[in-house]
Amino acid sequence: MRSTDLLSIGELARRTGLSVSAIRYYEARGLVEPIRTGGNQRRFLRGDIRRLSFVLIAQNLGLSLAEIEGELDRLPQGRNPTAADWKRISGRVRSAIDARIATLEKTRADLDGCIGCGCLSLKKCRLYNLEDRWGEGGAGPRVLR
Repeated sequence: MRSTDLLSIGELARRTGLSVSAIRYYEARGLVEPIRTGGNQRRFLRGDIRRLSFVLIAQNLGLSLAEIEGELDRLPQGRNPTAADWKRISGRVRSAIDARIATLEKTRADLDGCIGCGCLSLKKCRLYNLEDRWGEGGAGPRVLR
């Protein structure tokens, strides 16, 4: 590896648009791993530009940092993702999004059913208190306690 293949943290910040402190934060989270020089200075691989760019794009798409970390953990540190890697990541993310959509659609249907029901009673509500199971525990706001 040539020294020209390595970037200082300032150069990485300039190339990604991130602040130095943000890069340090992502480093602390294990998303990038610098190489230390003899003088203990951080040097980053050029591939870290792509890794950090992926982090920024994924966050803008609504993925949590934990989800992003999980995806990057599957890739070897420092290696640029290949087209096959991106396809696998996209498939997993798409599956997670589809699951969220299904949950939201079910919530919407339950909400429509509840509003349309008109019972306005937690005692009789078939969605949230089936067969008055909360009433078996006694009087008062037991669910909240």
